[in-house]
Amino acid sequence: MSPHRLDSTGTDSSVLTKPDFERLSHFRYQLNRFLRDSESFCRRHGLTPLQYQLLLHLRGFEGREWASVGELAERLQAKHHGTVMLIDRCEELGLVERRPGRRDRRRIEVHLLTKGTRLVEAIAELHQPELRHLQAEFRLPGWPDLS
Repeated sequence: MSPHRLDSTGTDSSVLTKPDFERLSHFRYQLNRFLRDSESFCRRHGLTPLQYQLLLHLRGFEGREWASVGELAERLQAKHHGTVMLIDRCEELGLVERRPGRRDRRRIEVHLLTKGTRLVEAIAELHQPELRHLQAEFRLPGWPDLS
């Protein structure tokens, strides 16, 4: 049973309208287009989409140039052991390396190597036109603030 919420007028806001479904459908369509294009960019550069995402999360990790296995698993929304296997494959390809933690040597840091940096930057550059499109796409008049 879905929760019932009352909006500021006292109306039940849990009932979705046709425009609600249209917005959600449009969002999913745009998201799927972006992901399909992203997969194509990755494959052209010899990476799987998951390998690219790992590199992206390393390059884009806030405040530092590395991340722990647990942090990467969270960013990828993946299980720890699956993330370890992905890191193994990327390490075999010369894209990343594991290093003992600087403060806590029990903690493993995953760092990008030069080859990984070059690949993630090249693929990320290919994403920029679509990101600009999406930025404009989701600022459409008539799209209410859903917060």
